[in-house]
Amino acid sequence: MKYIYYCLFLCIFQSVSAQPAQYTVANAHSHNDYEQADPFWAAYNAGFGSIEADIFLREGQLLVAHEEKELVYKRSLEDLYLKPLQSCIEKQKGFVYNDTTKQLQLLIDIKTDSIATLNKLITVLQQYPTLINNPSLKIVITGGRPVPDKFPTYPPYILFDGNVGTRYSQASLDKIAMLSSSFKNYSQWNGTGSITKKEKALLKAEIDNAHALHKPVRFWEAPDTTNAWYQLMRLQIDFINTDHINQLAAFLNKYSKTR
Repeated sequence: MKYIYYCLFLCIFQSVSAQPAQYTVANAHSHNDYEQADPFWAAYNAGFGSIEADIFLREGQLLVAHEEKELVYKRSLEDLYLKPLQSCIEKQKGFVYNDTTKQLQLLIDIKTDSIATLNKLITVLQQYPTLINNPSLKIVITGGRPVPDKFPTYPPYILFDGNVGTRYSQASLDKIAMLSSSFKNYSQWNGTGSITKKEKALLKAEIDNAHALHKPVRFWEAPDTTNAWYQLMRLQIDFINTDHINQLAAFLNKYSKTR
């Protein structure tokens, strides 16, 4: 019964979030969050809707890093993200945020063998029932992933990041939380002025197609400036990537109050 309620909540959440009616910090995505001075907490305290962590499987541990040379820091996924999330959920009596209408997406980017790393992640996550049985938290896998036909074979709490423009079977699509792509696949815009009409049309077509499937959209490698944030919102991109947590939070909080 819990699983049925979880799936129902997830379907409603994905349908509602697939086309933002109003932009808030819930639309903010902390790109490579572990590189922040205060990983997890800076984005969490700002109310972000999505936080990203890259992981490597090394000597039986899931370590957070962007490149192999950073593995020497031995930052574990559990210490930086899973344990803090668990403490927040316990404090909020079952919800990620104090505002029980808010959700958080933990985007986990797999940098080593997709099958072995994901299997290890599942083993670790099973030690955190407050996370995997929580409808206010989505765990989404990006980077190294199994082939889409295998998506349905994974536990219900494991969702996947799909590729913008790729056609999926319905069974695979049901396991996809959002659709992503590099912004540079569609535009070389640097964030100043406006996107060209041609590039804007290409982006809008992909975004509209994703929304027709009731999937939110994220473009990584997009310019990360105030002007760019305005342009991305006009295109109705659902998650805005940023390395500037405080600046984007202030921008979106001010923007939402004027609407």
